[in-house]
Amino acid sequence: MSGGHSHTHAPAAGGAGSADRGLRNRLAIAFAITALVVVAQAVGALVTGSLALLTDTAHALADSAGLLVALVAAAMMLRPPSSRRTWGFARIEVIAALGQACLLIVVGLYAAIEGVRRLVEPTEVPGPQLLVFGVLGLLANLVAMAVLASGRGANLNMRAAFLEVVGDALGSLGVIVAAIVITTTGFSRADTIAGLFIAALIVPRAVGLLRETTRVLMEFAPREVDLDVVRAHVLELDHVREVHDLHASMIGTGLPVISAHVVIDDGCFESGHAPRILEEIRQCLREHFPVSLDHATIQLETAGLRERTCDSMEHQAH
Repeated sequence: MSGGHSHTHAPAAGGAGSADRGLRNRLAIAFAITALVVVAQAVGALVTGSLALLTDTAHALADSAGLLVALVAAAMMLRPPSSRRTWGFARIEVIAALGQACLLIVVGLYAAIEGVRRLVEPTEVPGPQLLVFGVLGLLANLVAMAVLASGRGANLNMRAAFLEVVGDALGSLGVIVAAIVITTTGFSRADTIAGLFIAALIVPRAVGLLRETTRVLMEFAPREVDLDVVRAHVLELDHVREVHDLHASMIGTGLPVISAHVVIDDGCFESGHAPRILEEIRQCLREHFPVSLDHATIQLETAGLRERTCDSMEHQAH
């Protein structure tokens, strides 16, 4: 005998669907802004020969591409589940965030390598022109940050997009500082130092995002969940003999799943007590699994069935 529980959530008008479309619109605006920044900074890098501006341009280009991927992902996430794609495209936001993290790491490593080379062979950079392009980039990024700020906690996709724009803004700030130092002191290596500063901003947060998306794709248990604790609490319930095949993972942001096989006394099925035990298990999970339980599957088994299953597995192993 088994017991389970699942809900299929379709976007409702004015509900989650409307919220998702709002996020998509924010991403579209942010993408348009960052695309303009890329063009302006590319022109500036050619005019000034600045490593900081070139690095920030490459960073902005990666971010613009990332935002485009995020925009496509946000649109695909609106597609409903089907009999072949039972979760729809819920995990597309994780894949998009993974791609953005990889792009950011590549840009950061390039900036670090080129920065070291320019420390050895410094180049002259016109400070006033660099300042103009830095200010333009900062203003545009601040607008994009304001657009994305309210939705940055919605999912990994939006978080990655917001972090990219924040990184762009800090990069533009580095360009501005370098331009001021060059203009006032003539210290040309300030541009290279700013480029290395931008690289130092990019890589750690990209690695953190890469680690988080990998956890989801590898189907590790959510950080908030200790399955040993969950197992221990379920075993404390009356008539529960064993808990095995206990798994928890995340399909996407806000979409956790948990499943378990629970062995109970044989008499519980004969007395009709099994449904009550199932509800007690679900209540226990609500208390010790601190995320939504819309997709929890609990299979109840008799001790005899468990023993026959184990014997069969041992026979196949030999």
